[in-house]
Amino acid sequence: MVTLIATILAILGCVNWLIVGIFSFNIVTFIFGVGIFARIIYSIIGIGGLWLVFILIKEKGKLSKI
Repeated sequence: MVTLIATILAILGCVNWLIVGIFSFNIVTFIFGVGIFARIIYSIIGIGGLWLVFILIKEKGKLSKI
């Protein structure tokens, strides 16, 4: 279940960066502003990404836990 949540967070983070790259529009700062809440959201997405890296290393490249 944790890996599924981390995967969803990573996808949302990737879509946000795609929109930033194409349109110069950041959804997170639009919704939460540039304060502490945006930093919390970025941290949660980053932790999800690190979890996926950990699982990929542990499972030797397979995301079978999703």
